[in-house]
Amino acid sequence: MKTHKILIALLSLTITLSPLQAEDEAVRARDIGITPGVLTPGKNNAITDVAGVKVGHYTLMEGDTIRTGVTAILPHGDNLYQNKVPAAVVIGNGYGKMMGISQIMELGEIETPVVLTNTLNVPEAAAGVIEWTLAQPGNEEVRSVNAVVGETNDGHLNDIRGRHITPEMVKTAIEGARGGPVSEGAIGAGTGTVAFGWKGGIGTSSRKLPASLGGHTVGVLVQSNYGGILQMDGLPVGEALGQYYLRDHVADDKADGSIMMVIATDAPLSDRNLERLARRAMGGLARTGASLTNGSGDYVISFSTAESVRRTAERRSATSLVEDLPNGEISPLFEATIEATEEAIYNSLLMAGAEHDGKRYEEGDSGVPVLPVAEVKRLLRDRQP
Repeated sequence: MKTHKILIALLSLTITLSPLQAEDEAVRARDIGITPGVLTPGKNNAITDVAGVKVGHYTLMEGDTIRTGVTAILPHGDNLYQNKVPAAVVIGNGYGKMMGISQIMELGEIETPVVLTNTLNVPEAAAGVIEWTLAQPGNEEVRSVNAVVGETNDGHLNDIRGRHITPEMVKTAIEGARGGPVSEGAIGAGTGTVAFGWKGGIGTSSRKLPASLGGHTVGVLVQSNYGGILQMDGLPVGEALGQYYLRDHVADDKADGSIMMVIATDAPLSDRNLERLARRAMGGLARTGASLTNGSGDYVISFSTAESVRRTAERRSATSLVEDLPNGEISPLFEATIEATEEAIYNSLLMAGAEHDGKRYEEGDSGVPVLPVAEVKRLLRDRQP
């Protein structure tokens, strides 16, 4: 009888806790009614909705101090060096260590996967990109590679001085890149990041324009590691939860950090208009409450996957006509970029507690909690008329 009563008590406790557990699970923004903007996401609401784009992660989570990783974005599945894509880089605040900027700015093209990692492992990431590129069939005579590597500093949660990322890990992320749904949160390059005082991470989103506006797709992937006064689709989450920059009217470095934003589109854009597109990501970043502080590195990389604008060997060796969407038709793409960037950031925060390969981020001794999904849901309910 005593055992029976204990079982009944445990069952009652389980039933009581289940709704709370459901409230606190990792979710994407749309799962709880956060739907920024007016445009419709693509099938996976991810950067991979742009046909041909692939994403891969390598996550390094060991002991109590190693929380870092690599995220690789491939513009297409062909030989990237032989079939370069038009691209651009835009810098909001330049406190960062991105590699490969000058050649993108000079030539307006990318010839390798885009790799994201932590600040002090940029050289190792570049080595992995170079080794992978040189090993591709058709690149036997290549003697110069512009590896594109972005970073944020995950030193608050990670033993960054240990420089634990190796070129082999980078190659594993590249070779494991796939289309379809993209894992988000504390994974890959987002494993050790912090945003707005909560756990940051990898997030992604997309927008598919209707046929009347061209039918093109824009996808965004972010590595969030910055601060400010968090807003989610206009909801003052940071203020409501008592965690935000300048709360005590004291200037500090709590909003410092960085964010990498990678934009892909299938629209046939020149590198000039890809730069204009990249600038609009800053609009999406601003909507989330970013403070863009002195110690923040805010970088955007954009590229077009359209075959009609690829920099193939044939096009590089002779004068050729290249398709280019006219200026008058690009404004809807600007809106798509703003919306997708904003939502990708929300996803990076809301998915920070998700489990990957049997592991998930735990606050531990770091003092950096996961954004409380239950509280965000409550705020959303309270906002409803």
